[in-house]
Amino acid sequence: MAILLAIETSCDETACAIVKDGKEILSNIVSSQINVHTLYGGVVPEVASRIHVENISAVIDEAIKKANISMEDVDGIAYTLGPGLIGSLHVGVQAAKTLAFLYNKPLIPINHMTGHIYANAFVSELKFPLLALVVSGGHSELVWMKNDWDFKVLGTTRDDAIGEAYDKVARVLGLGYPGGPIIDKLAKEGEAHYQLPTPKTDGAYDFSFSGLKTAVLQLKAREEKKGAEVKPADLAYAFQETALHSLVSKTIQAVKDYQPSMLVLAGGVAANSRLRELIQSEMEKHPECELVIPPLWCCTDNAAMIGAAGEIAYQHELFGDFDASADPSLMMPGEE
Repeated sequence: MAILLAIETSCDETACAIVKDGKEILSNIVSSQINVHTLYGGVVPEVASRIHVENISAVIDEAIKKANISMEDVDGIAYTLGPGLIGSLHVGVQAAKTLAFLYNKPLIPINHMTGHIYANAFVSELKFPLLALVVSGGHSELVWMKNDWDFKVLGTTRDDAIGEAYDKVARVLGLGYPGGPIIDKLAKEGEAHYQLPTPKTDGAYDFSFSGLKTAVLQLKAREEKKGAEVKPADLAYAFQETALHSLVSKTIQAVKDYQPSMLVLAGGVAANSRLRELIQSEMEKHPECELVIPPLWCCTDNAAMIGAAGEIAYQHELFGDFDASADPSLMMPGEE
């Protein structure tokens, strides 16, 4: 059992958490930049890294104080090594190295996406073999875990991640940023009025969303050329239903093929209310596989999830060194 200080700065949240035994959260501080980046219609990397520099020390101090511990009580420093924005990652990596050097603590580098998967450990004891649907602004992956800390990516996006597609479609419809929550809410008011093509891929478990985004753009242009009124709610509905049914159908196919003991949702898009409805409805047909849908706070970027993954890495003695640099394209352990 360990007490870990965890740091997460992969994108636009400056976060630090103190996690005990990988399951008990003593503190979980997140400083969001969303109000700043909304003004630009998306995350501006240079702005994000600058704000991380301004916030990191205060966030770490607050996490330690709220947990009511001292650095002497900490057994290790878990931190996000990648993937993410290089400038943002660099701030967290340097903070982790500084603390590890000053207090003589082991470094535990963590892949951001494994953190999203292990965030589900705060909800339920993870059961293996496990299948994870990892969906966010930068990733859309089906990950098979035969055992703890054993990762095999069964399928991934061939172009845009689904969260990226949501943002692009929201931009096409003039809805603002971030696109995911806006489209999710607007689609509830929409009807089955427009038809969009189902994304096709060669891989059985691979995804594709770039063509779907283009189809939305083309449909909108055709309607405007005809002088017809474009109904944003109906177009949002069509996009979301098409995109999510693609995700869910391939996930359920993997459940049938691999027969996992547990299916977990992970990543920012796991907060989507329609995705939760669809996956829950389909999984009722597979009672032999336990479904875990994380609470909303577990879906968005935070440092507690890095602490949860860090506990497993700590148990396996997967320690880092001071030579490791932030890796914006970091692959999952075992990924080719």
